[in-house]
Amino acid sequence: MAKFHVHLVSDATGETLTALAKAAITQFEVVDAAQHLWPMVRSKKQLDEMVGELKKNPGVVLFTLVQRDLRDHLVSSCRRMRIPCVSVLDPVLRTLAAYFGEESQDQPGRQHALDAGYFNRIDAMDYALAHDDGQRTPALAEADVILIGVSRTSKTPTCVYLANRGIRSANVPFVPGRALPEELKTLTTPLIVGLTVSPERLIQIRRNRLLELKEDAQTAYTDHEAVRAEVREARQIFARNGWPVIDVTRRSIEETSAKILALLDRREAHR
Repeated sequence: MAKFHVHLVSDATGETLTALAKAAITQFEVVDAAQHLWPMVRSKKQLDEMVGELKKNPGVVLFTLVQRDLRDHLVSSCRRMRIPCVSVLDPVLRTLAAYFGEESQDQPGRQHALDAGYFNRIDAMDYALAHDDGQRTPALAEADVILIGVSRTSKTPTCVYLANRGIRSANVPFVPGRALPEELKTLTTPLIVGLTVSPERLIQIRRNRLLELKEDAQTAYTDHEAVRAEVREARQIFARNGWPVIDVTRRSIEETSAKILALLDRREAHR
C-alpha cells in the first residue's frame, strides 16, 4: 500500500475535519494514510509549528480555518512547498452565503458554543445513561425515542449516539418469556423502534462476547434454535404493536441512528 501523510488543521476541535477526512480516505483501498491532527490553531505561531512538521512529512493539507490571515498564511506556505492545500468548508460557506445573501461570521469554534443546543445534548446524554437497559421505566414518557431489541443489538451505543444529537433516548431489552413494561402500551409521545438482527450474526456477536468474558459459549444464549425463536418472537411483538423495525445486521451505529432520525423527521412532518 502507498503511504502518505495528511495534515488536518482546524481552529476548533477538528471533529468535523477528521470525520470528513476519514470518509474520503476510506474510498481509496491502496493507500495507507498517516493522519496528523492540528486542533485549536488560532495563531501564526501555532501555524508555523504545523508548517515545520509539514516540511518533515509533506502531504495533503485539509483545513477548516475561518480567520482570513491564518488561511492566507497556510495557503501561501503550502504553495511555496508545492503541497496541495484544501479548505473543505469553502464550497459550503460560499453556497450558504449566496443563498442567505449574507457573509459568514468567520468566528472559530461557533459550533461548540455553550448554547441551548449544547445543554440539550448534555441533558439527553444524562437521560440515555439513566434509562439504559430498561431502567426507570416510569419515566419513559419523557423520551423522544425508545429502542427495543434482543440482547446485543447495539441498543445502548445507539442511544448514546442519538444523545449526542440532542435526542433523549431510552432502551428496553426484549427477554424471552418476560413481558415488556406495561408503560409501553400507553405511550404516545416517544417514537418506539424495534431493533432486529439475523440469528446467525447475533450468535456470532454473542459468542464473541462470551469469549471476552471467559464464559462458556455453549448456552441457550447462543443456541441456534433458541436464538432464532427469540428473534422471531421479538419481531412478532414489534409487528403486533405497529412499531417500525430496523434490521441492524449490516448497519453501523451511525447508519441505524440516521434511520431513526429519518423516522423522527417523517413523523414530525406528518404531524
